[in-house]
Amino acid sequence: MEPPEGFEEFVAGASPRLLRTAYLLTRDAGHAEDLLQASLTKAWLAWRRVQGDPEPYVRRIIVNTYATWWRRRWRGEEPTDVLPEPTGLAPQNAVDEHDWLWRLLGTLPRRQRAVLVLRFYEDLTEAQVAHALGVSVGTVKSQTSKALARLRVDPSVRGQFDGEGVRG
Repeated sequence: MEPPEGFEEFVAGASPRLLRTAYLLTRDAGHAEDLLQASLTKAWLAWRRVQGDPEPYVRRIIVNTYATWWRRRWRGEEPTDVLPEPTGLAPQNAVDEHDWLWRLLGTLPRRQRAVLVLRFYEDLTEAQVAHALGVSVGTVKSQTSKALARLRVDPSVRGQFDGEGVRG
């Protein structure tokens, strides 16, 4: 079946703007693309009835289709007496852990802190850290060793590690 006259040109010109609207509604790139495609299909079927600028009409189709999807999804949920067990740690634990680690790094001298951040947070090699700081690889190794030794004897670190990483 041939597309209606002017439809292809409209889709080519307006799709980026319409996709942005769909993304702002769904907050997910994949869902936004699906929403736009479903809406353009509906617009294609009604194209002969569209008068004037078709973009507001199609934008309205996007909003209505999104609302329909939301209502359909809501009705699909089934209540249950048994709540699922929580998975993983509470989200605030990750924030607490990061805060604790950043405060701990703040106790180190600047060069040792820079070496640890570049080496372990930025995942640079010893040679890359040496180049970034303008020092020798040996200096990077010694500063890393001193920093880790200092952190190991810090009283706030005791009991925080279980062999797998920081405890939650």
